[in-house]
Amino acid sequence: MTTPHGEGPYRRHAHVDPLAGLRTPGDPPWDVYLTGTVFLDIIFTGLDSAPVRGTESWARGMGSSPGGVANMATALARLGLKTSLAAAFGDDHYGEYCWDALEHGEHIDLSASRTVPHWHSPVTVSMAYEGERTMVSHGHEPPPEEPAPDCPPRARAAIASLTPGTRAPWIAQAARKGARIFADVGWDDTGRWDLAALPDLEHCEAFLPNAEEAMRYTRTPCPREAARALTDRVPLAVVTLGAEGAYAVDGRTGETADVPAIAVEALDPTGAGDVFVAGFVTGTLAGWPLADRLAFAGLTAALSVQEFGGSLSAPGWAEIAAWWRRVQTYDDQDPSALRRYAFLEALLPEDARPWPLRRAVPTIGFRTSA
Repeated sequence: MTTPHGEGPYRRHAHVDPLAGLRTPGDPPWDVYLTGTVFLDIIFTGLDSAPVRGTESWARGMGSSPGGVANMATALARLGLKTSLAAAFGDDHYGEYCWDALEHGEHIDLSASRTVPHWHSPVTVSMAYEGERTMVSHGHEPPPEEPAPDCPPRARAAIASLTPGTRAPWIAQAARKGARIFADVGWDDTGRWDLAALPDLEHCEAFLPNAEEAMRYTRTPCPREAARALTDRVPLAVVTLGAEGAYAVDGRTGETADVPAIAVEALDPTGAGDVFVAGFVTGTLAGWPLADRLAFAGLTAALSVQEFGGSLSAPGWAEIAAWWRRVQTYDDQDPSALRRYAFLEALLPEDARPWPLRRAVPTIGFRTSA
């Protein structure tokens, strides 16, 4: 299935609440809670090649936005979920910019976050070229954790990034408060690849590693076999397969889903994994079938890689609606591929008017008009 590209970023005024039919007066105040490190991302685009030692490269474009855990938080908020983020922010200009962009630009709750005096905000410079990226990061030792008194707050779900050999007490606390825990994992630098070194898996409803991680953790030769093996440790295993899509197994019901990827021209993969998780969590909380959740997660990730930047590229419902209406105009479109996404029809906004919806602004240092 193909998707349009080259029409510029879609920014339409559209508010969709995917959980509207499920909300009750006794609900938790937040749909999703997450915590982590916020970076200032500075993205250089339009480079003809990777920077070469001893030379100066000029980029044709540049943007800046909150990065790190802010990529995930922004993706969730743009999909209509009430999102609460606990993070430390530096008291420098970078920290002020990131806080403002998330709180006022994306309407993310930061009541569990804090500003740390005399702490320099972590910064990542990303250089995008030929569908690849090179990144350079700088940061100081993170400040000691000082969670808010009621942290983690009550939420329908929480998203955790597991670290081998480390237990994060907040995960168990969130689970005891009724949150459904979704987890991904980074590369195991120890080389052990031992599931027993991920003790917080016992609190998780879903585990979402990529194919390489899943096979290493399960000692299996096939990502689909790895997904099945992971259900011995977690109820729902979702393995991302890159250009092949994603595969999921629900160990509670035996249901499986295998959804191919959408063919796109990828400009920048930054944050695509975060967007995939956000899409899957959205569909899960909305009660969609497993295959629909996988398809939606893959679609949102595909839309994100067609624009530069992490949180800057996370799609909202207006972008999804624009894609759906545009893709149906292709004469050679596979009807079965269209049917795969027909479940979105009832959710998509009808308003297609251009709208100057405020996102994380593309550069810092300029004042915006009131």
